[in-house]
Amino acid sequence: MDRARRVFTNLILPDGPAGFVVVEARRIAAIGRPGEALPEGLHIDLGGRLVVPGFVEGHCHLDFSLYGDAWQPYRAGPNGFVVRERVAFQRENLAQAAPLAERARKHVDLSLAHGTTQMRSHVMVDSQIGLGHLEVLLDVREEYRGRIDIEFVAFPQNGILTDPGTAALLDDAVVAGCELVGGLDPASFDRNIEGHLDVVFGIAEKRGVGVDIHLHDGGTLGIFEIEQIAARTAALGLGGQVAVSHAYSLGEVPEALLQRTAATLAKAGVAIMTIAPPNGPFPPVAPLRAAGVTVFSGSDNIRDSWWPYGDGDMLRRANMIGHRSGFFFDEELAAALDVVTYGGAKALRVEGYGLAVGDKADFVALPAQHVQEAVVAVPGHRSVYKAGVLVAENGALVP
Repeated sequence: MDRARRVFTNLILPDGPAGFVVVEARRIAAIGRPGEALPEGLHIDLGGRLVVPGFVEGHCHLDFSLYGDAWQPYRAGPNGFVVRERVAFQRENLAQAAPLAERARKHVDLSLAHGTTQMRSHVMVDSQIGLGHLEVLLDVREEYRGRIDIEFVAFPQNGILTDPGTAALLDDAVVAGCELVGGLDPASFDRNIEGHLDVVFGIAEKRGVGVDIHLHDGGTLGIFEIEQIAARTAALGLGGQVAVSHAYSLGEVPEALLQRTAATLAKAGVAIMTIAPPNGPFPPVAPLRAAGVTVFSGSDNIRDSWWPYGDGDMLRRANMIGHRSGFFFDEELAAALDVVTYGGAKALRVEGYGLAVGDKADFVALPAQHVQEAVVAVPGHRSVYKAGVLVAENGALVP
């Protein structure tokens, strides 16, 4: 018997029951119909559970996470939720936190145990820490190679133009190992939209990398910035390689302006990341998807200086997206799952993602009869497979 061939049996795929799934050379080699004779190989019974592709964590901050560390009470600034004030609180909290590598491992473990097999983390780069955070996280990434794929965004948390030297550091970070270059509120933080985007897209063009820009600015100001990002994406031929994270303004403007902006995003190939935050406006998922915009999601901050919540579970995030979006119909619930699976994979340009023959064998088995039940119930008892090998089960990593 060829034990290098793994034959998964007793499972349900999103489109219905399957007889078996064969994994060879880290990929799905065959999918059998119910009742079809089982091929030889190491047979693995999945207990009648639903199999979905590995979840995509499209936006997190491994260097900010305080998960598993000493509890830090949430602090309110004198002006409400202001980005600069939260950045200051964060710096104070991180100065007292456990070593970065220790915190990052706990964060990755948490996400992987829930079923994330692909992750994008933003990594702070500024004039004070230089590439220090990135150097630590590059080592952590190497430790987890083969269990979870992690890509990094060089993130200017303290601005670019307002923090001298950061532009050069962002370029250095890309050379050192970041797959994308980031930005942060070009208007309200750096107060220079053109100058900020010149740096970000200049590095992207020079180094051949993608772009992921944090954009908290609201209303028509935020829409104007989105339009500028889309224009530069189109001009440089970067469609499919650019994302705007948060983009709260899309949830704050009249329907006609939303539709116009959605069409612009779709044509340019700019994706939108939303976490469907617990309060306040956020990008309307259904209209954006209907317009052809790639929408994906992430945990963002997990128990850090920005908020005390977060569990790294992208299936729960799909539930939150559905809940906040008012998704009730089956096709809407399926769309919520798509945002944390196929939508995320498209935004992150993951090769060979999915459950078709030839795709990488990265998947999660969980107790549900269909994707709709998975989204509304958020069941546990999950088995997480990377390249067809069990890496986590029942909320714990497999040694």
